[in-house]
Amino acid sequence: MCKWRLIQGASAYAHLPSSSSSSSCRSRSYCFLLLLLMSLSLAAPVHERGQEMLLLKATNSSSSSSSSSSPASAGRHVRSYNHLRGDVRWRKLYSFNKFFLRIEKNGNVSGTKKDNCPYSILEITSVEIGVVAVKSINSNYYLAMNKSGKVYGSKEFNNDCKLKERIEENGYNTYASFFWKNNGRQMFVALNGRGATRKGQKTRRKNTTAHFLPMVVEPQMKGLFY
Repeated sequence: MCKWRLIQGASAYAHLPSSSSSSSCRSRSYCFLLLLLMSLSLAAPVHERGQEMLLLKATNSSSSSSSSSSPASAGRHVRSYNHLRGDVRWRKLYSFNKFFLRIEKNGNVSGTKKDNCPYSILEITSVEIGVVAVKSINSNYYLAMNKSGKVYGSKEFNNDCKLKERIEENGYNTYASFFWKNNGRQMFVALNGRGATRKGQKTRRKNTTAHFLPMVVEPQMKGLFY
């Protein structure tokens, strides 16, 4: 059996058997030394990588704890929409059926083909996130829908006047009652093929009669309709 030991400061080869029968032992010794050198060379990088992982973990932990304590980062996808509240737009709502929605001076809501109708100039104001109030500039009536699904003009702003505004897949907007539903279904402002309003119970989101395209009112046109 081949026996040897490594003495500090001395060559390992001086202590290996010199007989020819020890060639196999010498080969095993070379393999052992090679493995020893490889383990020593890998020890430092592994240790450094371990330290780096610990440092990274500590950094992530501290950053996550600080972000969770911050109100602005309470959720990963939290966004502030406060700037939308009070947003005011002057628009004309052009229906898919090619009518301009108008609120006349008597509070009647209907559609008109005239693009210069003064009662079709509407002021759309954001009152909550995704909720708007629509008011005719010249008649001073709000677009409203009551519990029975009737669309009408209201002189005073109330719960009937709160409408949920949503952009649909075809690029048109829909306006549903925020406060009222029919058997759990939303009721939408809609104009039929004659320009008359439809009952909310008979409307659905996918009905094109409830789709409106908001058209920007040019500044020079605003003064013409007063």
